[in-house]
Amino acid sequence: MNTTVYALATPPGRSGVAVIRLSGANSGPILDALAGLPRPSPRNVSLRALRSVDGAVMDHGLVIWFPGPASFTGEDSVEFHVHGGPAVIEAVLHALDEAGAHPAEAGEFTRRAFENEKIDLTEAEGLADLIEAETEGQRKQALAQMSGSLRQLYDGWRDRLISAMASIEGEIDFPDEEDVPDALSHSAHAPLSELVSSMFAHLDDGRRGERVRTGFSIALIGAPNAGKSSLLNCLARREAAIVTDIPGTTRDIVEVQLTLAGFPVVISDTAGLREAVDAIEAEGVRRALDRAEHADLRIGVADVREEEELSDLRGRLTDGDLLVLNKVDLSPNAERDGAYPLSAKSGQGVEALEDRIESIVRDRLSTREMPALSRVRHRRAVESALEALVRCRDNLALAPELAGEDARLAVRALESLTGRVDVEDILDRVFSQFCIGK
Repeated sequence: MNTTVYALATPPGRSGVAVIRLSGANSGPILDALAGLPRPSPRNVSLRALRSVDGAVMDHGLVIWFPGPASFTGEDSVEFHVHGGPAVIEAVLHALDEAGAHPAEAGEFTRRAFENEKIDLTEAEGLADLIEAETEGQRKQALAQMSGSLRQLYDGWRDRLISAMASIEGEIDFPDEEDVPDALSHSAHAPLSELVSSMFAHLDDGRRGERVRTGFSIALIGAPNAGKSSLLNCLARREAAIVTDIPGTTRDIVEVQLTLAGFPVVISDTAGLREAVDAIEAEGVRRALDRAEHADLRIGVADVREEEELSDLRGRLTDGDLLVLNKVDLSPNAERDGAYPLSAKSGQGVEALEDRIESIVRDRLSTREMPALSRVRHRRAVESALEALVRCRDNLALAPELAGEDARLAVRALESLTGRVDVEDILDRVFSQFCIGK
């Protein structure tokens, strides 16, 4: 934080324009040394000749001066927009080094923004997700998080928790004050119950936010030669899996990544489910069952002519899963019974299945009124806070001291989400609400 750092903000290699960022206390003097005086007006683009320490012109480029705290990092900052040839980039970086700046480490600009309270941890994570976003759904979720949707949610919980803690702490610390009614902590029961309900609702969302980031998992399961690999190739529109008439061709899991309804989807072809003939196939079956257990959606694929195979498959599927009857071109009059009839070989009926999968993905992952917890870190912190709040609520009538400690544990869990919870806020709320010491 005491040094001035620089980094190439655009991908390395040849490009029309390259952006080099500079941040720190010496950004202004370094800008003067490279671009000359007078210094550009704040946040205005200026065309300058950029010179090295010995005065040689390195390039003609655009410079933008961001005096702190009105910058991304909260520090004095500069952007150099130069031609994107490797030699130009190397010359400018070398000049910055000679002027006393240091190469930034990974994430250092965002870390400085956090340290200077320009963003919180969730907004920093949203920025990282936005940079990595490959689908429309990922972009929307990351942009909302970077814009503060999760911060507002967590700060709302924090504010309500502090109000409840004020009641609890008031009874513990000032039991003889006339302004503090008896059993004051009991008034915290209703707001704590509302907090518990809100946190539980966000946890009970099918891990929507995490699925948007990492991908919605679909597992194709069924007996050998049911047509799982052929169906995978149809959905992928390429030869992703080997297809033969030999049962047990697929031994390991074959994955294909798709974008459906603007969201990332990972479809897995698995080994055929049957009594294994050797150790290798046995391991394949074990992996298939494990993938099916942890998938967000299972698609059972059965040969429409095999009743026993179909019966076994129905027993492996749960509510919300899909059943596919394959090879209908070989048995056009077979019973459908709510399943999706198709021919993976000819493509007949595949479009209807695709539409149904897309509908499921859209329904489970689309943006709703409440923001989604986007990372495992968030979920674990909210789970810890929820456990502490349940204990706090249960201890209100029995032991306010224990309830107060559980409330503090919940605060610390929320603090880990945003990195900002000040215990002085609790004291401020106690005194402002109850006029203690009047």
